[in-house]
This record gives sequence, C-alpha cells and structure tokens, in this order.
Amino acid sequence: MTATETGPGHLAEATDATFAAEVLAAGVPVLVEFGADWCPPCRQIEPVLRELAREEEGRLKVVRLDVDHSPSAQSAYGVLSVPTLMVFRDGEPVWSAVGARTGRRLREELAGLL
Repeated sequence: MTATETGPGHLAEATDATFAAEVLAAGVPVLVEFGADWCPPCRQIEPVLRELAREEEGRLKVVRLDVDHSPSAQSAYGVLSVPTLMVFRDGEPVWSAVGARTGRRLREELAGLL
C-alpha cells in the first residue's frame, strides 16, 4: 500500500514532504505517531494503532511518521521523545502524549476528541 491507499487497519505513512497533505489537509482528525524503527515502544504500539485505524475508519486517520527520515516535522512540533502521539484537527495539534499506550487507555484519552 502507498501512503494514499487506505484499508482496514492501514497506517498511512507521512514524511516531511507529505505531512501537509496527509495530516494538515485531512478532512478528519488525524492521530500521528512520531516514531522510529529502532524504538521498541513504537513497535509495541503499532498493533494498537492499526486496530484503532480499523475501528475508527472514516472518523479518524492514523498516520506514522519516522522521525529519523522527517526531522522537519519532528522539530516543528517539538517532538523530543518517541513515540509521541499527536492528534491534529483542522491542521492544528489539539492533543499530545508521550509513550506507548494500551488500546483501552488510548481510546479513553481520545474519546472527547472524536
């Protein structure tokens, strides 16, 4: 799948070059995971994010951004630790948290944002 394809449980990939289109211009709230391939908690939360993407399809877009390959987006939003989760609505960040989450905890935290 490419970044523009979607499907149940699909995590879109964003880069510095595609961040505006994938995240800021999306017509729905977007949960961005700022992560890295070498980060164990990032790998741990990936199944949770895929499940959330599947459950909230059409209401929430879930995007992964590799900070090693996209330092401009990381810097622009002050991301100092991975994973950092950030929800964008209408092009603006409205929520953020650092660290992996269980599915239950993440859903509770996002409940008022969707």
